[in-house]
Amino acid sequence: MKNRMKQLGILLVILLMVNIAQNGLSNPKTYFLNMLIALPGIVIGLSFHEFGHAFVSDRLGDPTPRTQGRVTLNPLAHFDPVGFLALMFCGFGWGIPVEVNSRYYKHPRRDELLVSLAGVVMNLIVAIVFSFIVHFVYINVPYDKLSDGTLMGTLFNILLQVVIVNVVLMVFNLIPVPPLDGFGIITEIFNLREKSFYYTLYNYGFPILMILLIVGVVDKILNPMVNGVYALLLQYIIL
Repeated sequence: MKNRMKQLGILLVILLMVNIAQNGLSNPKTYFLNMLIALPGIVIGLSFHEFGHAFVSDRLGDPTPRTQGRVTLNPLAHFDPVGFLALMFCGFGWGIPVEVNSRYYKHPRRDELLVSLAGVVMNLIVAIVFSFIVHFVYINVPYDKLSDGTLMGTLFNILLQVVIVNVVLMVFNLIPVPPLDGFGIITEIFNLREKSFYYTLYNYGFPILMILLIVGVVDKILNPMVNGVYALLLQYIIL
């Protein structure tokens, strides 16, 4: 456990250095102002994501999430201080993962698939709902009142960030690398637990993910998919 935390600390420091090198923190005032605008979207996105996992597992007969107080939209139930600080300074963070016990499921593979899908589906629903809210504001508030520097403009940007952040969370969590939901999804679809490499990949998944983040592979996967989903919402709902 100590070695894993040490590895995590080293990887986060490297990720912080990468973030600084890529001008993420070259202008602290602008950086943290942008993070402040994105913060409601982050809180909403992470809360709904983890709630989705907990709610579906609870409905499938697993008492673990309810016992641990996770079947709630209260952000404090899903808040991880280290994950939040990593998000603020390193550009990558996490909430407290929802613990589930598949022994309670009547159809383990199907039910684990549903639980894995629940988080990203919740993020998609949030993104769609807030897209309609953004659309309502866009067509009912005069354009000059939505300009940068105005109160309505700031609120509009916050609403827009809720959409963007939830799209990012959805797409990011679909990457098939543990501990992300995408790995859980392909595990159940292709029954990867029967494969010899499964547990090795599962145990080393987080360092692998961090390395992919550091070298920029995740961005190359994430950006086109996020832009594609956001473009669809922009075309069919927001505008």
